[in-house]
Amino acid sequence: MWCSVDLRDGNQALAIPMSVEEKLKMFQLLVDIGFKEIEVGFPSASQIEFDFLRRLVDENRIPDDVTIQVLVQAREALISRTFEALQGTKNAILHLYNSTSPAQRRIVFRMSKQEIIDIAVNGTKLVKELRPTLPNTHLRFQYSPESFSATELEFALEICEAVVDEWEPTADDPIILNLPATVELATPNVHADQIEWFCNNLRNRETAIISLHTHNDRGTGVAATELGLLAGAQRVEGTLFGNGERTGNVDIVTLALNMYTQGVDAKLDFSDIHHVRQVYESATRMQVPPRHPYAGELVFTAFSGSHQDAINKGMAAQDPAPEALWDIPYLPIDPRDIGRTYEAIIRINAQSGKGGVAYVLENEFGFKMPKAMHVEFGKIINQLADELGDEITSRQIRQKFNETYLTNDAPFKLESFRSRTTESDDLEEAVECFVELTVDGRPYQLNSMGNGPINAFMRAIKEELAPDFRLLSYSEHSLQMGSGAQAAAYIQIRTPSGASFFGAGIDTNIELASVKALLSALNRALQS
Repeated sequence: MWCSVDLRDGNQALAIPMSVEEKLKMFQLLVDIGFKEIEVGFPSASQIEFDFLRRLVDENRIPDDVTIQVLVQAREALISRTFEALQGTKNAILHLYNSTSPAQRRIVFRMSKQEIIDIAVNGTKLVKELRPTLPNTHLRFQYSPESFSATELEFALEICEAVVDEWEPTADDPIILNLPATVELATPNVHADQIEWFCNNLRNRETAIISLHTHNDRGTGVAATELGLLAGAQRVEGTLFGNGERTGNVDIVTLALNMYTQGVDAKLDFSDIHHVRQVYESATRMQVPPRHPYAGELVFTAFSGSHQDAINKGMAAQDPAPEALWDIPYLPIDPRDIGRTYEAIIRINAQSGKGGVAYVLENEFGFKMPKAMHVEFGKIINQLADELGDEITSRQIRQKFNETYLTNDAPFKLESFRSRTTESDDLEEAVECFVELTVDGRPYQLNSMGNGPINAFMRAIKEELAPDFRLLSYSEHSLQMGSGAQAAAYIQIRTPSGASFFGAGIDTNIELASVKALLSALNRALQS
């Protein structure tokens, strides 16, 4: 069971509390996500809180399957005021609390254990007496021994059982016993031990729902809650992205999606995490950090070259069937499941490698470079990143690809190329090519024959203009679908010195794309 406390615990921790309109937007977001229990405020504490609850009720904004929760201290006047605020609600939880730790008893209240128990029991008794004043409301009761994490376990159990005895819950109408780590004081396993001990020693355990409300003072609120659930708790109170007093409440986004990675359906919809983050940031004026699990801008981004290479290979190997298990290195969940895309998975800086650069070119621009070319162009991009001292955008990568391979026309610039099939003395079927080039500004016309357009062009250019070179590899693919699709060609050559160079070309005519690729490689060789 999930209960959002964004509108109460989260709101009270904001430097500028949410306006009524911002609260309404947040409430609707929580409903859309799928929360069935939402703590909407402390209506007896201020008129604003009271009026917000009344607006939810009077404007019929609370769905029939959603229970609103209200917080109140165990004080008579505040409890009575809370019942006024709850008039007309269909489903509600009245959340009663008082502090129980030794420090609170000694410093704040200056009361004995029995006096603290009396506060809780008397408050419970009054709630029980006033319950009939809400005849059309399904009212449930929740009690929190505030500062449970700092309270002696035996005393926490004693006061909770005294409240249970007064309320007289049943298995069909259980009480909620909320055990807050109001301040996180120990490691998560200690918190879990406390929850397990409480669950094992509580009388009539079947009549109580054990709820967790962890804070994040030690930075382990999520871990403490996960272990607390494994220890026997059934319910969680928390906030989106962990907003709350001091270091915050438990982060329900992280907690729920952690469950998702383990195959557990948390019944909360984070399929559009960007929208959730957007509404949250607008309403709270808080920012979700770029490295926040799942929702952060950079969490599906890899800068490391080895990570990029593994992700790239994982994407290529992933089974596309909908029922296939997600199995991509470094990505614990499919980003699409929470409304993210693959476009920003790999971003490039000086730490990046060949795999990341290749991934960006293929997935954003359609260029499927040969594997050996990954190394060559990866080094070029790393050098650019070093020079700029900054992250390299996909647009910059494409621009550098164009400059390096596609628009490099010196000293050789192609003016025209055509070919025809013919016969020759030494070839049963041959291709004859006719080429017009500009070389360092001077025009040349070439003509030769070969067993194909590339072979014919190589013979023509070797005879008059180019140093001896050898063709090492050739590949091609279509860039787009349709009749006007462009083709991309890649050629690798080796010069007499033993150095190898790649070239690339694109054109709607695959022969022209191949010729351009060869000239691209030659130009790079001659410029080196």
